[in-house]
Amino acid sequence: MKKVTILALDGASATTITGPMDVFTNAGVLWNKIFGQSVFPFFEVEIATISGKPIICNNNLPLQPHTAIRDITQTDLIIVPAVFNIENSLAKHGNTVIPWLIGHYEQGAHLASICTGSFVLALTGLLNGREATTHWAVAEEFRQLYPKVILKPEKLITDAGDIFCSGSFSSCIDLAMYLVEKYCGHQVAVECSKALAHDMGRFSQAPYMPFRFQRNHKDDAVLRCQHFLEEQFPEEIDIEVLAGRNGMGRRTMERRFKAATGDTPLSYLQRVRVEQAKKMLESGRETFDEISYKVGYEDSSFFRRVFRKYTGLKPTEYRGKFQRIINMSDS
Repeated sequence: MKKVTILALDGASATTITGPMDVFTNAGVLWNKIFGQSVFPFFEVEIATISGKPIICNNNLPLQPHTAIRDITQTDLIIVPAVFNIENSLAKHGNTVIPWLIGHYEQGAHLASICTGSFVLALTGLLNGREATTHWAVAEEFRQLYPKVILKPEKLITDAGDIFCSGSFSSCIDLAMYLVEKYCGHQVAVECSKALAHDMGRFSQAPYMPFRFQRNHKDDAVLRCQHFLEEQFPEEIDIEVLAGRNGMGRRTMERRFKAATGDTPLSYLQRVRVEQAKKMLESGRETFDEISYKVGYEDSSFFRRVFRKYTGLKPTEYRGKFQRIINMSDS
């Protein structure tokens, strides 16, 4: 039986503590109970706080731990949940938490983070040179703070062998299911998935990541080009002409544009068009051919490939995931 320790810090998300705990404690248990079979629990799970005293989660829920971190002598897996006031928590307790994580890792424990918990793991230095993920909304901040970490914000889960990260708030269940499969095998994970009615196999954050337009720079000529692309995206746009209008040759513009935004002008235009198409798929009933034409593509087959490149989904899959849940005509 593997021992799992969930580190609960003040301001942590309650769901990212109790969600994984529910998955681990039900692996080998709930499915068996449903079918009247003997249970075979695979995990012993405990919640630990720094002092052993209750913490207050970000939703003001008091959470009673099982133990203090100082009392844990051995564990197989430590999970750091999402924390919404990381700076405050680490300013108070970083000198205790970081050496504790490193110490157990050196003794053989695996480490995992959920959402912004990756900031805590990154502070240990153990993620340097390795893949990690975090919530897409804080990806740029993470890159600036931890440039040695290979950040993959489009991934929902990263596996560096003995350190795991998951991206979004709700990915706590996906990470737990992934670890059930890794430690217990595919069949146990499938049974756990079915018993909990949670899909397996979500590995991408791309469908959830809005294009953020990257205007936080000081290149005024590039900003003018960005504004033009954002306003005129349905039209046929000649990048060379746009560069000339802003006093640059095409190569110079592409170099400066890439340096300022991280995208080429063409990929930026594609992202703008995809973002508009996403909004139409979410709220309207137009066919994808009609949407393609409205955002500037006569060849909808080509735009389908572009759409999938940036979202990880076919347009029909995206619409199925994000279209309105309630039919307003029935209300």
